[in-house]
Amino acid sequence: MERGSVGSKKAGGREHAGASDIDALFQLPLTEFTPARNALATRLKKSGQAEQAEAVKGLPKPSLSAWTVNQLFWKQRGAFDRLLDAGLKFRTAQTAQLTGRSTDIRGPLEARREALADLSKRAAQVLRDIGHAVTPDVMRRVTTTLEALSTYGGLDGTPQPGHLSDDVDPPGFETLAALVPREGTGDSAVGPSRVLSFQAAPKKARSSRKLGPEEAARAREAEAQARLAAARTAVQSSEQALREARQQVEQAEGLLKKAAARAKETEQESRELEKEKAAIDRRHEKSAADAEAARQDARKIAEQAEASAEAVEDAERELERAKRELESLTD
Repeated sequence: MERGSVGSKKAGGREHAGASDIDALFQLPLTEFTPARNALATRLKKSGQAEQAEAVKGLPKPSLSAWTVNQLFWKQRGAFDRLLDAGLKFRTAQTAQLTGRSTDIRGPLEARREALADLSKRAAQVLRDIGHAVTPDVMRRVTTTLEALSTYGGLDGTPQPGHLSDDVDPPGFETLAALVPREGTGDSAVGPSRVLSFQAAPKKARSSRKLGPEEAARAREAEAQARLAAARTAVQSSEQALREARQQVEQAEGLLKKAAARAKETEQESRELEKEKAAIDRRHEKSAADAEAARQDARKIAEQAEASAEAVEDAERELERAKRELESLTD
């Protein structure tokens, strides 16, 4: 259950120092939260703001679902404000119904449901943008928190959007009973009997005014309708997440088939290249053997040519000697 956040309130008419830094802290990627928080606490302590440094240091890292809702508040403010406005109109219709006045509650309920559905789609995109699976569990927690925030409407003492550290549960019967108007007539009867308090209260705590049987029945019906709207939105978000998951599975299976076919083709190409390489190696070996044989033959022929040349020289010398001998005999 979310208990609020540091730096989101004012004390003595003066805003806490470092509030803008804390706003920026809750807008960071989830993986950067802890080191940035520690660095901010260190800076505050060095600047002499020891008390606030301790408060910042104690800020818990948001859960994934709470972080997602924070991002919607900071970066999808128009859609977020539409949800809060729809929640205010729905709460006003609930208040009017609890006083016994005839009022249209289905219209505001449907408007809030549509605003919840729109923000749920945006939340799914936030998760996809950071590479996180859009699981039904995370979407259920996100949708429940959004539904709760639309009911609380940012009243004092309630969780403040943008600085959430954990999921927020919708208000129960006791909290809805606090919206019952004061006794009286006219416009003054429309306001809540007291400011909603999000602080832990004893189990036996009751509204400042006991409700009659009809008012209690209307309050229970209003709570049931609010929870039903949240449940329907959660179902829609889960169905959408399931459809997207199935699409991703189909795409993955298609890519797997293509990859398997490509791997088969590559293996076939590899085998063919191995065969070609083996054939080339064999041709290379044969060529090398033929070249060696040719070199051997060339050496033999060269030796034979050299021997023949020597024989020619010997024959020429012998002929010259024979000629000289003949000339000497004829003289």
